Amino acid sequence: MMEQIPDVSIVIAAFNAAATIERAISGAMEQQGVSFEVIVIDDQSTDDTRDVVAAMADPRIRLIALPRNRGPGGARNAGIDAARGRWIAVLDADDTMRPDRLAKLVKRAEAENAQIVVDNLAVVTADGISTPMFQEHDLAEIPTLTLPAFIHSNVLFQSQHNFGYLKPVFSRAFLAERGLRFDVTLRIGEDYILLASALATGAKCVVSPTVGYIYHITEGSISRVLKVEHVEAMIAADAEFVQRHPLDRASLAAQRRRQLSLKQALSFVTLVSQLKTRAYGGALRTALGNPVALRHLSMPIAARLHRLRRTSSATLSNQSPSQQSHPANGPHISKG
Repeated sequence: MMEQIPDVSIVIAAFNAAATIERAISGAMEQQGVSFEVIVIDDQSTDDTRDVVAAMADPRIRLIALPRNRGPGGARNAGIDAARGRWIAVLDADDTMRPDRLAKLVKRAEAENAQIVVDNLAVVTADGISTPMFQEHDLAEIPTLTLPAFIHSNVLFQSQHNFGYLKPVFSRAFLAERGLRFDVTLRIGEDYILLASALATGAKCVVSPTVGYIYHITEGSISRVLKVEHVEAMIAADAEFVQRHPLDRASLAAQRRRQLSLKQALSFVTLVSQLKTRAYGGALRTALGNPVALRHLSMPIAARLHRLRRTSSATLSNQSPSQQSHPANGPHISKG
């Protein structure tokens, strides 16, 4: 007897997610109106994640234990490679979905001959307060998400939330035809590059304005901790994206604004790192090299750096050329 192809493969990458993985799987298993499989990829967890998943005995749940840690992109790719469904929905291991989400999205995508469909998200805080990430009426005005609009929304620092937070449901056949997968070099921003690449290769993405995905804010989430190496990897991935995909004028203009914001973000996280490690000479040089980074710091720290700049200028004017060549001779400031 031929095995039935599920409507949707729900891919959950899990790393040390024992505290939340049962909730995520349970939410996935509550989907109504579609056939589905749940593929959990354990990314070399050191906690009880695998045991929790194994205890949830259901033939629709498949556990794949990776032999080595691949990161979020690599783990999700393993899930996509193992998927059998016509559509692929990625669910984070600490998030959930409303029971009617996938049926609603698949119906919308197939009715409009789209290869991707996205919907609104509800942000749930640790104390249980739930708020829509986007205003429903705003999303209702964007029935189709275009590449220029998507890139422009992902210019850093311009808003609290952008379309990079959207959780797309992809046609598995489209991903296979275009050879699209998550970028394994990225620990943050891998979702953005995949959706941007899909749009750049001709995908139609329709938008459902209602909330279907539940985004839970948890302490220690990697997407909430931006590091220098993360931004450097994002800059490199964007450069490869531009090189690989010819962009129209509107997309290219949006991309240039995003590239500028990434450079500002790199200066910002570098500055924060230098301040945390008390590398004040380097912090001063970073601030002088990209003053925009100061705008993203709290005013007390920014004010201290401005004072440092004035003090440094006065000190340097009284130093000999040999002294000026050694930043260690300059003044220091306190974080206290």
